[in-house]
Amino acid sequence: MGPIEAALAVGVALAEAQAAGTLPDVMVSLGSAGSRRCRLGEVYQVASVAWRDMDASLLGFVRGVTPFVDHPVCIALETPIAGMPVATLSTGADVVGGAGYDAIDADMVDMETFAVWRACQRFGVTLVGLRGISDGSGELTGIEGWAELLGVIDDRLAAAVDRMVEAWSSDSRPG
Repeated sequence: MGPIEAALAVGVALAEAQAAGTLPDVMVSLGSAGSRRCRLGEVYQVASVAWRDMDASLLGFVRGVTPFVDHPVCIALETPIAGMPVATLSTGADVVGGAGYDAIDADMVDMETFAVWRACQRFGVTLVGLRGISDGSGELTGIEGWAELLGVIDDRLAAAVDRMVEAWSSDSRPG
């Protein structure tokens, strides 16, 4: 859980895959997200991701852009599953709840996708993001509130991955 752990784990896994000659063409980032805008328990494709923690604006950089790294504030991701809803995502190192959503210009929040995207970008691997909404419609009151729908979300994420594989198989996309 969290952007640093995600970047480390994915970076190491991709480095090992590259060394073994088995680097994937596509990686899928799956997990939960919070949202006030999206339906609780539903799965969404990530249309774009931004990193809300990066703020080097005092040095003249645009908020959300990592200094000396060439990327826009919002990074568009592929959304290969026809008919599945899409939503924008903001990644950060904090758990968002209540009024914290007011300052975020995205449909969903998580703690990993931007970090996974950066690791994938480093190795030239395409990233697809799928997020199930675990919380956000009310005030988050602890880990129990976050975990309550995870079983439902896991089942729906598995079905979404199956749909993605079908979409890419019919589209002749490697994966």
